[in-house]
Amino acid sequence: MKVADILEVERCRLVEPSFAELAVDACTALLFQVVPDEARLLVDEEEEPIALALHDEEGWHAASFLFREPTLTAIECFEAVGGEIYQEDREAWLSAVREYYSMELLDTTFPALEDLRPDREEMIRDLLNEVWGDRTGTPCVDCCCGSGVGTAALRAGGVRALAYDNDPGLLALGLSKGRLIPSDTMCIDARRASHYITPLPLGAAFMAGEIYSYNTSLWRSIIADLLALTDEALITVGKEEEAARVEGWCAKSGRETEVFENRRDPLYDRWCCVARRG
Repeated sequence: MKVADILEVERCRLVEPSFAELAVDACTALLFQVVPDEARLLVDEEEEPIALALHDEEGWHAASFLFREPTLTAIECFEAVGGEIYQEDREAWLSAVREYYSMELLDTTFPALEDLRPDREEMIRDLLNEVWGDRTGTPCVDCCCGSGVGTAALRAGGVRALAYDNDPGLLALGLSKGRLIPSDTMCIDARRASHYITPLPLGAAFMAGEIYSYNTSLWRSIIADLLALTDEALITVGKEEEAARVEGWCAKSGRETEVFENRRDPLYDRWCCVARRG
């Protein structure tokens, strides 16, 4: 379902400039730049507010309270207008909001150039089958998903993958190629993924960058957040020394780790680290 469909309006603009800014408290004030003549408060299955939509002469405008609390001003505005209350599952609204920003990104961002070898998805699928076997229906996150080759491989194996990256061009490429699904894709800082995603059983990070001394703290933070989100994570890198660093970070987080060489792919996913909760 789309944002407008849930609110039962023809069109609706979300006031937050990006998905990542849904967690910014100051964005609520952007909604009050309109002088409303109608209002709709959306609540979830627990009757907690998850969005407020206001209507003016230009149409409907909405703010989401998925990752921040509604302000007293927002509630008072709704009451002053004499608005209506609508109800929807939180996950359905979140999915619709992810789709909204994914489609906006696709419309406004020039896609990166294709950078994948044609057989990489098949190689990842084979690797996933070896490591996880049949996990059909299990939720998973694809950390630093890039243009979505790992996400596509996960979906092909029956896993539902929530994908995230902070590179709009790569995300636009993945969305345009159909490797990424708009309702399951987010443009966010991977170090803050746990602000936007609830813990899931599985997580993956395929070709987790190139880890050097100067960017070690960045990748350590990204991996730490991935581990905080998941019970079991598969992390692939190109070099053995990178795998050793990842293994050390996982071990310090109290995970049981296994490192092995993946000879299917001599470039991208050559070394693998599997980290499981003890």
